[in-house]
Amino acid sequence: MTCNLKTFAKSSILATALLILSVVTKAQDGTIYPLKAPPEPNAILLGTGGVKDQPASESWFRQWGDPMARNITTATLTPFLPKPGTANGAAVIVAPGGGFRWLSLGNEGWEVAQALADKGIAAFVLKYRLHPTPDKLEDFSAWMNRPRTVTPPPPADTSKKNTPAPPQQMDLSNQLADAEAAYALILKRANEWGVDINRIGMIGFSAGAGLTMHSTLNSKTMKLAFIGPVYGGMGPVTVPKNAPPMFNVIASDDFLFRGQFGVIESWFKAGIPVEFHLYQNGGHGFGLGNPGRTSNRWFDAFIHWLDVNKFLKANK
Repeated sequence: MTCNLKTFAKSSILATALLILSVVTKAQDGTIYPLKAPPEPNAILLGTGGVKDQPASESWFRQWGDPMARNITTATLTPFLPKPGTANGAAVIVAPGGGFRWLSLGNEGWEVAQALADKGIAAFVLKYRLHPTPDKLEDFSAWMNRPRTVTPPPPADTSKKNTPAPPQQMDLSNQLADAEAAYALILKRANEWGVDINRIGMIGFSAGAGLTMHSTLNSKTMKLAFIGPVYGGMGPVTVPKNAPPMFNVIASDDFLFRGQFGVIESWFKAGIPVEFHLYQNGGHGFGLGNPGRTSNRWFDAFIHWLDVNKFLKANK
């Protein structure tokens, strides 16, 4: 671009620079813009059904420069396979986040999957079904921008009397079925995709981290080798005896952290290997990373963790 611009007058250079700056600024702000659905030529239908009482069709929007989808009623799995000769046999299901109302398929899906494939890991982006949102984009934008407050966790009650009831859990039966179907498809096509069925893991971001944890705690068919919840809920859980090793990431300035270490403590007390990275900053939704944040190195640490735990080497 620099060589071409030198052929123009100074006024043209300035006009072009201002145009580029305005486009970049518009793409990177928090405003929600309509987006035409991008092609997904490699997406494989999972055949898990639709969404009950869903009046709207799948639609896309762009926020913070990233493509996102909402009102998803048809689950798919998109493979990102390593280049020939570079695969190590490991596989990862990637679950993007979005509060189970939308999916951040760019920075928490495709970009992560490609980064994994570049490391020789077969990656599969799970586009799971979502709970309904308003049909019109302006109504959805208003709903997204509504005032919200974060309720701090209640203080620990050492007595058994007057213990508050746990918060009502969101129905994730559709999402669990989608994750199980994705896992089953990878098993079925493992030879074709060069996957070692004993080294299939799952990572997720925000709500995707919640789905990763929900699958780990509740699925009767998934035998995950490892999990990686990234900026997910940190509350304590009941850990199954066969729970996989966990790599957990969150930033201290993430609204989901709130000084909680419950899930880490649960894994530790259960005697299951756990690695936890609490970063000084990064906020929420940073994906592979944002400029000038300490959390930007989490992916390198994750790959190192996989390597040290021999998930990147075939079992002899």
